[in-house]
Amino acid sequence: MNATINRQVRLAARPVGMPKESDFALAEEPAPEPRPGQALVRVLSLSLDPYMRGRMSAAKSYAAPVAIGGVMTGGAVGEVVRSEAPGLAEGDLVEGMFGWQEYALCTRGSARVLPASPYPPSYALGILGMPGATAYFGLLEVGQPRPGDTVVVSAASGAVGAVVGQIARIGGCRVVGTVGSDEKAAYIRDELGFDAAINYRTANDLGAALDDACPDGIDVYFDNVGGPLTDAVMSRLAFKARVVVCGCIHHYNLTEPYLGPSHLRHILVNRARVEGFLVFDWLSRYGEAFARLAAWLDEGRMTYREHVIEGLENAPEGLGMLFEGRNFGKLVVRVAER
Repeated sequence: MNATINRQVRLAARPVGMPKESDFALAEEPAPEPRPGQALVRVLSLSLDPYMRGRMSAAKSYAAPVAIGGVMTGGAVGEVVRSEAPGLAEGDLVEGMFGWQEYALCTRGSARVLPASPYPPSYALGILGMPGATAYFGLLEVGQPRPGDTVVVSAASGAVGAVVGQIARIGGCRVVGTVGSDEKAAYIRDELGFDAAINYRTANDLGAALDDACPDGIDVYFDNVGGPLTDAVMSRLAFKARVVVCGCIHHYNLTEPYLGPSHLRHILVNRARVEGFLVFDWLSRYGEAFARLAAWLDEGRMTYREHVIEGLENAPEGLGMLFEGRNFGKLVVRVAER
């Protein structure tokens, strides 16, 4: 009998508004035994991402919700500790949707074996993982920036936004980021190379701040937040602008519908294109994104920051930090040391 204990964070209730710690429950059960074709993974780091709020809701979406009493969904990196699966060896580092728990089963088809890398394994949850691919394909395939374009990125110091801005800068664009603190504004401007940064919390007139930073209008808007910020951007679109709808974090915890202004006139007059996307549509090309992002890191053309929380039991608190904007960089939970 397996004596290894697997701690898990399970969904205890569907949140109303902002998720709270009572919506989760910490549980223990024996770690599962791998069957033929499976491997047992010891989770090292867990990713916290905005999409998780949708998985906690019963509302129809592009993915099934987590069941009440089920282990919270989430991407993670871990180490194979026992394997009955061809192609997965003990000691391999892997990335997959292992959930909020200390041990998980996977198959060769459900996990990505991480190559040797000078970067921490947790980077596979950020710039060399799904958020990095989101930035890469969302900007280059949907936003289609051209040299000289003005690109505005919301949540610009976050896991996706920081990568978007740096890719746009490499592509010869003028890059403007919106953030929620002066410290984050200094970071994207001074360390990431953004041309301008706007603290939306302290700007007396958000529209005027955008006008100052984007005197010729906005050619590409990479939207991670929605809400009043997006309202201000949409009235400042340039001719043939492209709007990339990646996320709407402003809306995720609202208990009443957001009733903002209609943007149809601005879209019509400027012949703008507004397109939502899911990164999974480019799954077959992830390798391309990871290779180019790693090369830019190696060349010193990109930089990256993580915000690390210690302990699986603190994942619910970390999710609250994410929605309140209190994290600085890609938010990960360190579950165990290798």
